[in-house]
Amino acid sequence: MFHEADWADGQVAVFLLSAAVVFTAGCLLWFPVRNVAQDLTVADGFLSVVLFWLLLGLAVAILPILGVGGMQLYRAEVSGVTKSEKLTPRLADTARALWAIYVTLTIGCATAYWLAGMSPFDAVCHAFTTVSTAGFSTHDASLGHFDSPVIEFIATIFMLLGAVNFALHFLVWRRRDVAIYRGDGEVLVFLAVTLGAALLIGVTLVASGVYGDSGEGMRYAWFQVVSVITTTGYGTATFAEWPLYIPMLLVALAVVGGCGGSTAGGMKVIRVMLLFKQAEREMVSMVHPSSVSVVKLNGMPVPEPVLKSVWGFYTLYSLTALLLMLAMLAAGLDIESALGAVVASITLLGPGLGEVATSFADVNAVVKWLAVVGMLVGRL
Repeated sequence: MFHEADWADGQVAVFLLSAAVVFTAGCLLWFPVRNVAQDLTVADGFLSVVLFWLLLGLAVAILPILGVGGMQLYRAEVSGVTKSEKLTPRLADTARALWAIYVTLTIGCATAYWLAGMSPFDAVCHAFTTVSTAGFSTHDASLGHFDSPVIEFIATIFMLLGAVNFALHFLVWRRRDVAIYRGDGEVLVFLAVTLGAALLIGVTLVASGVYGDSGEGMRYAWFQVVSVITTTGYGTATFAEWPLYIPMLLVALAVVGGCGGSTAGGMKVIRVMLLFKQAEREMVSMVHPSSVSVVKLNGMPVPEPVLKSVWGFYTLYSLTALLLMLAMLAAGLDIESALGAVVASITLLGPGLGEVATSFADVNAVVKWLAVVGMLVGRL
């Protein structure tokens, strides 16, 4: 788990001491109010989510244990358009079911990494940031450090699993039927967009001479497309340096993001699908004013309040991105870098374009604070 150097320089002792302090403080805070039950308002839910991101973690699972009503927190955290639905009657049971799935995927990912040649430490660390589509690596070169097609293949599988609605994982696990994935329109669109973009970018990379071998071009294209559309942000190459339209296409994929109810960032595929379906309905209404059409998803009609909320989300998302970009420009970034910084932060991607193609290390403090705001707002 730990390298010998970790023991030598005292890192392990620091980790263990920190864990002990946090655990003790948590027990002291929990014990006096262990028998108190109180419901949260929607505003309380959003505030709690932000504070837990800043200070702690595991909020949806912990608050029911503390006796605090968690449904408002669940609605504040869940990213899908059907956030009012629960997988089980009780929120605590829902949290436990999702945690079981999440932990199982993480253990499977860590084991696969280890068998593919990673050290136990690297395997565990990268498993944590693959299933969560977080993308943090223990190496400056990210996953490119290993230069292993097998490791990259494992990463793409678990990044895709992390970017699929966890409610589907739950249904597949409960019914023991993987065909449930094929019956979900959002998953099919997500995979189709991913595969189409990878093929297009792979062909372009080979045709433009970036990679002379078609197999190598497809390898890098496939991995980078999956990493970007799932907003994981792992890198085996700096995509901002790729030619022609490729960087902008990848930026657009990051804005789309993964599926609703997943660990991925972005607007979510289901919202983009509903936007297109609404646009289609409006065009049909223009040609046939007397027609009455209903927007459907997976064969079921989508309620009008949900459609309105999607439009509201899109408007707020676009306005927030525009304001952040203007602020980034005012802070001294050029247009390309400002666009890349906004997309990298608001979609939770990580790498961007221009000055932030690999990290935010070289930009000024104002840009870094704006990126912090973008990450928090983007996740909410």
